[in-house]
Amino acid sequence: MRNSGAWSERFKLLVIHNKFIFFLLFLLLIGLNILVLTKIKFVFTPFTVLLKTVLLPLILSGVFYYLLNPVVYYLETKKIKRVYSIILLYLIIIGVIALLLTIVIPLIREQILGLIQNIPTYVRTINQQFEHLMGSQLMNQLANSINFNADELMNSISQKATTILNHTLSSLSGFLGALTETVLAIVTVPFILFYLLLEGKRLPSYILSFAPVAIRDSAYSVMKEMSHQISSYIRGQIIVSFCIGFLLFIGYQVIGLDFSLVLAVIAACTSIVPYLGPAIAITPALVVASVTSPVMLLKMIVIWTIVQLIEGKFISPQIMGKTLHIHPVTIIFVILTAGNLFGVLGIILAVPGYAVLKVFISHMFLWFKTKSGLYEVQD
Repeated sequence: MRNSGAWSERFKLLVIHNKFIFFLLFLLLIGLNILVLTKIKFVFTPFTVLLKTVLLPLILSGVFYYLLNPVVYYLETKKIKRVYSIILLYLIIIGVIALLLTIVIPLIREQILGLIQNIPTYVRTINQQFEHLMGSQLMNQLANSINFNADELMNSISQKATTILNHTLSSLSGFLGALTETVLAIVTVPFILFYLLLEGKRLPSYILSFAPVAIRDSAYSVMKEMSHQISSYIRGQIIVSFCIGFLLFIGYQVIGLDFSLVLAVIAACTSIVPYLGPAIAITPALVVASVTSPVMLLKMIVIWTIVQLIEGKFISPQIMGKTLHIHPVTIIFVILTAGNLFGVLGIILAVPGYAVLKVFISHMFLWFKTKSGLYEVQD
C-alpha cells in the first residue's frame, strides 16, 4: 500500500509539473471528444438542417443590423422613439429601392444585355488576337523552345469550357433550389431585422442569463469585442466597396470604356472579398478594354492602378483602420481555406468569422493561462 501511494504521488507530480505531458493529455481529451461526436453525428442532423435553413436570413439580418443600428440609435438620441425611428428608416429604404428600380436598374440591365450580346464578338476578337500573337516569329521561337502547342491549349480550354457548361446545365435544378431559398431568405429579412433593431439591446443580457454568474463579466467582454470586430468590418468593407465602385465608374466614364456601370458594379461587389476580390473584378474590364483597343487597355490599367492606390493609401486606412489586426497573408490563407470548405459563402464570411474566432480563442487561452498556472515564471 505504501509503494502504491508513493507511485500515485509521483504520477501526480509528473503530470502537474510537466507542462508537456499536461498539454498532451489536454489534446487527447479534445481528440476523444471529437471522435465521439463523429460517431454520433446522426444525432445532430436536425440541428444541421435547422442551421442551414436559418443561417442565410440571420446573416443578412445581422449585416443590415450593424449598418442601420447606428442610425436608429442617433434618431433615438433626438427624442424619437425607437419603433418610429425604425419605421422612418424602412420608409427611406423603400424609397431608395424604388429609385434604384426606376433609374439605376434599367441602366444596369441594358448594359448587361449588351455585354451578353457582345460576348461572341469578344471571343472571336480575342481568338484572332491570340492566333495573330502565336503566329508571330518571336512567339514561334519561344513556343518551339518550350515545346508549346497552341492548338492543344485551345482544345483543352474548349473542352474545359464545355465540361463547365454541361455541369452548370446538369445542376440547374440545384441552382433553382438555392435561388428559391435565397428569395425566401430575403423576404424574411425585413421581419427579423425589425425585431433585431427594436430589441437588439436586450439580446446580450438574455444570452448572458444562461451563463454562470461567475463568468458573466468575462463573457460580456468577449461578446462586446466580437460585436465590435464584426460591426467595424461590415461597415468599413461596404463603404470601401462603394467608394471603389464609384471611383471606377467615374474613371471608366472619363476614358469612355464600354459597359462602365456594370463593370463598376462588379468591382464594387467583388471588393467585399479582401485582396482576391479586385483580382476577380479586373478580369471583365480587361476583356472589354483589350477588345476595344490597346490604347483603351492601357487607359483602363492606369485607372485601375490609380483607384487601387487611392483605396490602399487613403480610403481603407481611414475607414477600416487596424481594427482586425490580421496579417494580409493570414487573410489570404483564411479566404482560400474557407472557399474550399464552404464555397462562395465561406469566401464572404471568412475574414469576419476568423476575427470572431480569434477573439474567442484568445480569451479562452487567457483564461486557461490564468487558471492552469502553467505559464507562471518559477524561481
